[in-house]
Amino acid sequence: MKICDLAPAEGSRKTKKRLGQGLGSGQGKTAGKGHKGQKARKSPDIRANFEGGQMPLARRIPKRGFSNFRFAVKYEVVNVAELEDRFEAGAEVNAVVLYELRLISAPDKPVKILGVGDLSKNLTVHADAFSASAAKKIEAAGGKAEVI
Repeated sequence: MKICDLAPAEGSRKTKKRLGQGLGSGQGKTAGKGHKGQKARKSPDIRANFEGGQMPLARRIPKRGFSNFRFAVKYEVVNVAELEDRFEAGAEVNAVVLYELRLISAPDKPVKILGVGDLSKNLTVHADAFSASAAKKIEAAGGKAEVI
């Protein structure tokens, strides 16, 4: 095989559509944009929720009540079963160690330990919150569940 024989795989490269190249091309004259109007112009700046000047739906609907969504604490969740798999007996478990083992996405976010699974090792677990069942399982195995 020679360098001059190399070619991309069949169908892997697609030639771009050449717009406005004469009437015979099939995409000449208006280049597939139709006749006049806002979308036929050079750079139509139309927002996704724009309704042609009509009052948008998001502003027409009345806003009522209170949503706690913006203020709710979003915990990084770790199950007791994952602690059983990843740690030796007598280990100290905290957010930094959990992050290093890729059990949580960031060490500075609040961590909550949930009680899914079983625990047989005595671990000292430091977390921002524990479910009642997780705290019971940790202490039943001889460990400590310490709230930061």
